[in-house]
Amino acid sequence: MEHIVFLTGRLAQPSLERVLSSIDDAPFTWETRDIGLQVAGLMTADMVRRRVAAPVQADRIIVPGRCRGDVQALADHYGMPVQRGPEELKDLPRFFNRAAKAVDLSEYEVAIFAEIVDAPRLTVQQIVERAQAYKADGADVIDLGSLPDTPFPHLADSVQALKSLGFQVSVDAVDPQDLLRGGRAGADYLLSLSLDTLWVADEVAATPVLIPRAPTDEASLHEAVRLMQQRGKPFIADAILDPIPFGLAASIVRYHRLREAFPDIAIMMGVGNVTELTEADTSGINAVLFGLCAELDVAAVLTTQVSRHARRAVREADWARRIMHAARSRQMLPKGLNDALMTVHDKHPFPDTPQEIAATAAQVRDPNFRVQVSAQGLHVYNRDGLRQGRGAFELWPQLGLQHDAPHAFYMGVELAHAEIAWRLGKRYVQDQPLDWGCAVERAPVDNAAWCAPGTTLQPAPTGRARGDVNKARDE
Repeated sequence: MEHIVFLTGRLAQPSLERVLSSIDDAPFTWETRDIGLQVAGLMTADMVRRRVAAPVQADRIIVPGRCRGDVQALADHYGMPVQRGPEELKDLPRFFNRAAKAVDLSEYEVAIFAEIVDAPRLTVQQIVERAQAYKADGADVIDLGSLPDTPFPHLADSVQALKSLGFQVSVDAVDPQDLLRGGRAGADYLLSLSLDTLWVADEVAATPVLIPRAPTDEASLHEAVRLMQQRGKPFIADAILDPIPFGLAASIVRYHRLREAFPDIAIMMGVGNVTELTEADTSGINAVLFGLCAELDVAAVLTTQVSRHARRAVREADWARRIMHAARSRQMLPKGLNDALMTVHDKHPFPDTPQEIAATAAQVRDPNFRVQVSAQGLHVYNRDGLRQGRGAFELWPQLGLQHDAPHAFYMGVELAHAEIAWRLGKRYVQDQPLDWGCAVERAPVDNAAWCAPGTTLQPAPTGRARGDVNKARDE
C-alpha cells in the first residue's frame, strides 16, 4: 500500500490529521510532518528542501496547495513524486476521489454557433473583433445575424473577412437573397431554410439549417428533412426551442420526436430563447439545456450574448458541452466533474466548524489577523482573541484599527469578501479572490512563481493582517 507524507504547519497539523483519519478505506497509509512554520500556506519549495532531510521514507510527498516554488525540483531531490494538494485541507477526500476518477474534459461533440445578432450595424472590423472574442470563449462557428428592416450591404465582405482568418461562418437571415449572398461569399452554413426556401440549398454549397414553417408545424420540418435526405446533401435540422411560458415543454417534445423519427441526422438547438428571455443565472440554464442536448445527441447549438445577464453565454456553453458529454459518455451524473458552472454558490462553502476555528484560534500567538467563514458567520482572530459576527460592520469596531489606515483598508476588503461568501454560500479563502466559476475571467495562478509583496507591508502598532506579511519569507 502506498505511504504518503503530508507536509504542513503547526496550526494546520491537528486539522489535517482529523481529515486524513476521516477518509474511509483510504488506499494509502499516511503521516504528517510539521516542518517548523506556523502557517502551512506560507510554505515554499526551498523551505521544504532545507527543513525536510532526505531520504524520506515514503512513496509520495504532498505539500499544501499554496506551496510556492518548483515541486518538480523537489521530486528530483527526494527521488519520489512531490505533489500539491488542494488549497483547503478539508478538500483532501474529494481531492483523492477526483484523482481516482479523473475525467478528460477536452472532449465534446456539440458545435457552438455564436450569433452576432447586430452584425448589420457593425463594421467589418468590429465583426472580426467580436468573432475573435467568441472564438476565444469556445465558439466553433460565427453566425452573422440579421435585423428586421436593416440592410446588410457588407454581408459578403464580412463573410470573406472571417473566412480569410480561418473562421467557420454561418449566415442567419430571413430574406433568401441575403442567404444567397452569404452562401456565394463562402459561408459554411445558412440559417434557416424552410420547406418554402429549400431551393436556396441548390444554389450554393453552404450546409442549410432546416426549420419548420412555424414552430409547431413539425410535418413541414420532417418533409424538408426527407427531401434533403433524398438529395443526398448535408443539412442540420432545428425544431425551434420556444421560451417560457410560450411552449418550452412542447418544443422539447418536438426535439424528442424529431430524434425518434430521424435517429441519425444532425440536429441544432437554438438556446437563446431560454437563456436571453429568462431572468435567471444563465450558467444553470445552460447546464440543463446542454444536458438535454447530450441526451438528444444534438450536433450544434446556436447561442447569443445580447442581454447583459447572458454576457458569458458562449463560455458557459463551452463548459456545459464538455461536462455533459463526459457525463453521458461515461454514464455518470454531471457531479464532481468541474465547478465552472457553479458561479453563485459552492457545493462545500464552509469547510470548518466554529469549534474547529476556535481550536485553531486558541493556538495563535502573533498579532496577525486571520479571517475564516463558517455556516454561522465570520470569524476573525489573532493573539488577542476570537471575534465573531455576521458582517464587516459588526466586526469592524472590535479590531482596533481606527488609527491604522492601510490595515483598516485591507481588513475592510477581506471582511467584505467574507460577508459576501457567507451570505451566498461560497468558499472564502483569505487573501484570495472569490471564485465565480466561468462567470468571471481569472488569471491562471503559477504556483512555481513567488507571490509579489502586498501593498501594506509596513508593521503596524496594533494587530496587523495576515495578508500583510511577505509570504515569500522563511518564517
